[in-house]
Amino acid sequence: LKAGGVAGVFVDLILFPLDTVKTRLQSPQGFRKAGGFRGIYAGVPSTAIGSFPNAAAFFITYENVKSVLPHGSSSYLSPVTHMVAASLGEVVACLIRVPSEVVKQRAQVSPSSSTLQILSQTLYHEGIQGLYRGYKSTVLREIPFSLVQFPLWESLKGLWSWKQGHVVDSWQSAVCGAFAGGFAAAVTTPLDVAKTRIMLAKAGSSNARGNVLAALGDIWRTQGLSGLFAGVVPRMAAISLGGFIFLGTYEKTRQLLL
Repeated sequence: LKAGGVAGVFVDLILFPLDTVKTRLQSPQGFRKAGGFRGIYAGVPSTAIGSFPNAAAFFITYENVKSVLPHGSSSYLSPVTHMVAASLGEVVACLIRVPSEVVKQRAQVSPSSSTLQILSQTLYHEGIQGLYRGYKSTVLREIPFSLVQFPLWESLKGLWSWKQGHVVDSWQSAVCGAFAGGFAAAVTTPLDVAKTRIMLAKAGSSNARGNVLAALGDIWRTQGLSGLFAGVVPRMAAISLGGFIFLGTYEKTRQLLL
């Protein structure tokens, strides 16, 4: 819990400006109208509050599921174990992440409104359900992301450990995490764009219903391939750096605590 929480807070706050740029590139009104480079830390209180419990919930689930499933280094089931553990971790973490993400993204594209105002408006107009708009699309983004990132991270660590004859250091784990995160970020960007559109859609609009396939179809029709991969560069940069900081900090904190 502590290792995951500390890692989550570190990465979310350090890389927040890149996340804001990515959200504004993906927003329906376009980068400039969504705020451009103005108010780059809009929405950061929501992230600061949600970051620790979100990351902690993921790693508690991930490590516990991993411990009850077969995961021996020589087992061919090892990648499946990491996939299942990461997927279940994301489902649990999204219960905390989605309300935080909804408020954060709406604040990022409305820098003149405070986080508290965005939260109040969402609850007034849409209720608690409004805070969970995009839960399905977030899970549908996070599971494929984790299915790519975590088995790749564990495999790279295993390969590096085997080559040097001992367990990887925290900085080596961080390098593996950066590569795994960047690759996973690139291939799941269309799902991230769909999730952003659903969270930012006006109440009552077609995208507000949360249909991921419909959102992807709408983006494809109006903007084509470039629309589906909007924000891919800052997303890859943020998640590569995030993978380095997050997974490296997690390993280091875990080693210090254990």
